[in-house]
Amino acid sequence: MADSSAHHLDVLRAAIAACRICRDSPVRGEEHRLPHEPRPVAVISDSARILIAGQAPGLRVHESGLPFNDASGDRLRQWLAVDRPTFYDPSKFAIVPMGFCFPGYDRHGSDLPPRRECAPHWRQRVMDAMPQIELVLAIGHYAQRWHLGPDCPASMTETVKNWQRYVMRNAGPAVLPLPHPSWRNTAWLRKNPWFETDLLPFLRGRVARLIS
Repeated sequence: MADSSAHHLDVLRAAIAACRICRDSPVRGEEHRLPHEPRPVAVISDSARILIAGQAPGLRVHESGLPFNDASGDRLRQWLAVDRPTFYDPSKFAIVPMGFCFPGYDRHGSDLPPRRECAPHWRQRVMDAMPQIELVLAIGHYAQRWHLGPDCPASMTETVKNWQRYVMRNAGPAVLPLPHPSWRNTAWLRKNPWFETDLLPFLRGRVARLIS
C-alpha cells in the first residue's frame, strides 16, 4: 500500500512539473498567456502533517526552484520557529502554493496574483493525495479563500483576526490563516500586535508538536 501511495505521488509530481496550462491554455485568452517558461514549484509529501499553502512563487523562487527561498521565507521560518533544514524536510512540511508558477509583475513592479488556471486544475487533486495533513497554514487571501470556502471574510485582516474560529473547526484539517510574510506587511504587523502576542505562540506550539 505504501509503495502504491509513493508511486501515485511520483506520478502527480511529474504531472505538475510538466504542467504548462498557464502558457498554452490561458483561461483569459491568448493575450494573457504566461510570458515566460513555467517552472512549477511544489513540495508534495506522503508523511508531512503540515501544509504551507502560499500564493505563488516570486522571481527568486522561480529561479532557484526552492519555495520561500527569499526574505519572506526567512520571516516565515521565524514565525514557525524552525530552521532551514527543518523547513525544507518534506517529511515535516508540504509546501504547495495556490499557483505553482511565478506569475510575473504588474505595471507597478508587484507580483501578479496566482494564475487562474492552477488551483481549479490542481488544488483538489493535491489535497486528495495528502490525506495525512492535519494543519494547513493558509498564507494570504487567495489560499484562505480556497481552504476556508464560503466562511472566509472578504478582509484578510478579519480572517486572520478570527484565526481561533477556523483552527478549531472539526471538518477536515485545521486551517490557520496567516498574513503573507512579505516585508510589505511590516506595517500591518505593527498595527496588529495581537498577531505576535496571541497567534504566533499558538502557531509555534502546534508546529513543534506536529513535526516532533
